Amino acid sequence: MSRKDSTSLTDGLVAALILLAALALASCQTVQTTQTGAVGVDRAQVMMFSSTEVNNASAQAYRKTLQEAAKKNALNRNPAQAQRVRAVAARLIPVTGAFRADAPRWAWEINVISSPDVNAWCMPGGKIAVYTGLIEKLRATDEELAAVMGHEIAHALREHGRERASQQAAQNAVIGIGAALLGIGDAGASLANIVADVTVGLPYSRSFEREADRIGVELAARGGYDPRAAVTLWQKMGQAGGAAPPQFLSTHPAPENRARDLTDYAARVMPLYQAARPR
Repeated sequence: MSRKDSTSLTDGLVAALILLAALALASCQTVQTTQTGAVGVDRAQVMMFSSTEVNNASAQAYRKTLQEAAKKNALNRNPAQAQRVRAVAARLIPVTGAFRADAPRWAWEINVISSPDVNAWCMPGGKIAVYTGLIEKLRATDEELAAVMGHEIAHALREHGRERASQQAAQNAVIGIGAALLGIGDAGASLANIVADVTVGLPYSRSFEREADRIGVELAARGGYDPRAAVTLWQKMGQAGGAAPPQFLSTHPAPENRARDLTDYAARVMPLYQAARPR
């Protein structure tokens, strides 16, 4: 190939990538997913997919996860644990309306998976899984379960999975067109796989985690759970892995900053807890 031909190919690749980026930007929309709440979370988000698309993909990925757990006899194996986790969720779900009017009516699902991992997650649309490692290794109280579940529910309310899926799809599209032009194979992935990956497999960004921390303490307080339990919960999680903390914490804010932030925001929502706690 001559230098001229090589230059033309490079120019064509750059032009194609620029065109793809422009098309991707044109398909995006800026949204405000939640009300600010007492904790004041207020950030506009850029989305490529609709909520419906992502929630449908989430339901598909969640069914696959439950089927795989059931095959291993790891799905809700301890009925008492499942009942306990669902009882906590039953107090948190109704108060999600403080952030989104539609959220209490989502098709919520709550299941416990037997696994030594100290982990929990909530896929878009309210598909929750709590691992037994979190319950047993941390000896989590109900207040601490409310803290971690409130945090994970906050990710779903803020549609962080949809936001991450949008970012991932844009990256995959650029990689895909580059691979196609260079003839090196298929770099695509289904939306269900992307949603599962960004919810379960990949860590969220620190800004996402900070938003989920703050919304999570408010959800716990509104549900009648002491929001200060979030501090002890995250301290326990930080200690759970010794020199290698759980993957759950891999991109979370530094422990001292997180404790300070959670303490501050727990104090802000204490009046909500005082008004909501069981008498």
